[in-house]
Amino acid sequence: MFDFSGTLLRIEPVEQWLRGALDVHGGLDDSEIAACADRLGRMGAQPGGPTPHEVPPHLADLWRDRDLTDECHRACYTALAREAGLPDPALADALYERTFRPEAWHPYPDTHDVLAALRRRGVPTAVVSNIGWDLRPVFAFHDLTQYVDVFVLSYEIGAKKPDPQIFHVACDALGLSPDTVLMVGDDREADTGAAALGCPVHLVDPLPVGARPDSLTPVLDLLGG
Repeated sequence: MFDFSGTLLRIEPVEQWLRGALDVHGGLDDSEIAACADRLGRMGAQPGGPTPHEVPPHLADLWRDRDLTDECHRACYTALAREAGLPDPALADALYERTFRPEAWHPYPDTHDVLAALRRRGVPTAVVSNIGWDLRPVFAFHDLTQYVDVFVLSYEIGAKKPDPQIFHVACDALGLSPDTVLMVGDDREADTGAAALGCPVHLVDPLPVGARPDSLTPVLDLLGG
């Protein structure tokens, strides 16, 4: 089982994300873009990006439940974006839509090679993600779908990591006992929830793509070389 964001792929930097949304919404000058990107990052308004420095109290419930439904996910992140003092509140929706664009996501350098090696060895693979939108087009765009047997997405099943239920669904879909399924993720709280079922867990660092060239490669050794 693999996590998605911060494990197999990572979303583009906040400023690039903002510039991508502005391409279809209207421009700002470079200093305004830099300042706005900083505010968006501090608010945690980018799905898959930096976490909020502090969640506003009136958004606490949305933040807690953001990955349980698509409606809650959109409401949460567009609200956080508006809290960042956008030049136009309508830009919040353009930013959120940018998140769905496959080119906004970049695989880590060893993602393809590790998934392909697992496929060659006959190791079934699941992607288990706390998310509020369908990430399958991202995998298709990057030619990764062929290596994934099962997608288990929190908003589709109404359960999120670290709840053992989401890992149980994935193991059942793979037809494997949890103690034989390795969970690979970057979140020390969410992804280690698999251990409650007896799954071994391997954690990686959610670094920028260029700063983490081979963190997934050890998975091959953990699974038998």
